[in-house]
Amino acid sequence: MAHTLAPYLEVIRHSLNAALCVQNYPSQDTAAVVLQPLTIARDENEKKMLCRKFARFFTQRAEHFVILRRKPIEGYDISFLITNTHLEEMMKERIVDFIIEFMEDIDKEIKDLKIALNTRRLGGLVVGAKEDKQ
Repeated sequence: MAHTLAPYLEVIRHSLNAALCVQNYPSQDTAAVVLQPLTIARDENEKKMLCRKFARFFTQRAEHFVILRRKPIEGYDISFLITNTHLEEMMKERIVDFIIEFMEDIDKEIKDLKIALNTRRLGGLVVGAKEDKQ
């Protein structure tokens, strides 16, 4: 895990552990039991930006990822839905670990894509400069 990403992911881990204390209640509409959505984003740009390639890949395979929404919340590429049933059937720690690992993998892949894109762009500039000299 990158050192700059570690504190960020640790805060997310604590937030998810606190937010995922969901239980069955007789009335699911009581204001006390309806939680606010938890949005994970470092800044406004990241809030709605995720690599479309991964979003498409995961939404096509949503049936294999039980907590992944098949149709993301409007304005987002990927969103999760974790219910009390999921927490009863699965271990909360494993769900949190999955989300953290997912974020680490996405972050790594996006960085790799940016490096590859910049390398290709710079390679094109070098080739263009060589052609200009000739």
